[in-house]
Parts: sequence; structure tokens; C-alpha cells
Amino acid sequence: MKYSKILKDGVINNNPILVQFIGMCSALAVTTSVKNALAMSAAVIFVLVCSNIIISLIKGITPDEIRIPIFIVVIATFVTIVQMFLQAFSKPIYDSLGIFLPLIVVNCIILGRAEAFAYKNSVFSSFVDGVGQGLGYTFALFVVSSIREIIGNGSFFGISLFGESFQPISIFIQPPGAFIILGLFVGVFNLIKSKKAVRE
Repeated sequence: MKYSKILKDGVINNNPILVQFIGMCSALAVTTSVKNALAMSAAVIFVLVCSNIIISLIKGITPDEIRIPIFIVVIATFVTIVQMFLQAFSKPIYDSLGIFLPLIVVNCIILGRAEAFAYKNSVFSSFVDGVGQGLGYTFALFVVSSIREIIGNGSFFGISLFGESFQPISIFIQPPGAFIILGLFVGVFNLIKSKKAVRE
């Protein structure tokens, strides 16, 4: 199995947000600012990569009948590490991510990759898959959060872009704005993919 293909699948061909439509809850909730989106992405990448590695390592001794509870225990361990780290060293980010941080435990991306990939493949392939899926998740969240923050707040990374005269369109930092931006982004992304597929 080519590692470049695994990586490309995670970022483009099988992007968890834009193609698979999984992990949407946190993607819609934390994209009000780029800072929050990148913090959540970093947490998801860490948990995804580490849990993929461990699950791939223990697949030979994991009874098939209880694999899902074992996956959840492994994932929950790494989520707890992330929570404790952020609570100790970055309390503002920990507070801004709120309930969506512990909900990484049941994030469909992580559990799905554990079941569909890590449980069936080698450790390094599982590592690459975790990185690819994590980067795909990060790409989607970064684009959506950038648009929402710029239009909805008139800022980027908390830095004002347009001055005091700018009138932000506040709907874009509210839940309907998340759906609008994500829907448009998915449409454009899939249009570009389909045109590229026709050319190839």
C-alpha cells in the first residue's frame, strides 16, 4: 500500500469532513475562530495518530467481540491526556473548546479509522492514515473558520482586518453561518474534484 495514496486519501479523496461527512458536530461548533479550529485540529490529530498506532499494535491480541470498547478506552486515554495538557498549559483554549474536547472520544473520524483502518493494517500505515485524516480535518476546519471569522467578526486570528467602520455579518459566527459556509465549501470542493477527475 502506497503511503502517499493513504495521505492523499485523508486530505483530498476521502476527506473526513468534505467527503465522508463525519465529525461534523465539532467542525461546526468550533469554527467561529481560526484559533479554536486549529486547537481542535491539533487535539484531533494527536488523538487520531496515537490511537491508530496503539490499536494497530494490539490488533493481534484484541478479541474481535470486544474490539469497540477497547478502541474507546484507548481513544479516551489520549483525549484525557490532551484535556489535562490544555487545562494545565492553555486554560483559555481549554475553556473555549468546552464540551467538544471530551467529545473527541466519540468522534466518528477517530473511531471510524480505528475500525476501518488501524485494526487491519500495519503500524506505520496506521500512523500515515492518522496524519492524513487529521490534515484533511484541519484543512476543512481552517478554511471554514477563516471565512466565518473574517466575515462574521472582521478579524483573522483575533486581529482586526477592516477597522471600526466594518459591519460584520454576525450570522456567520452563529450556527446557521456554519452550515452555509460548510455547504458552499463542500460544493466548491466537490466541483473541483469532479472537474479534475474528468481531465484525468
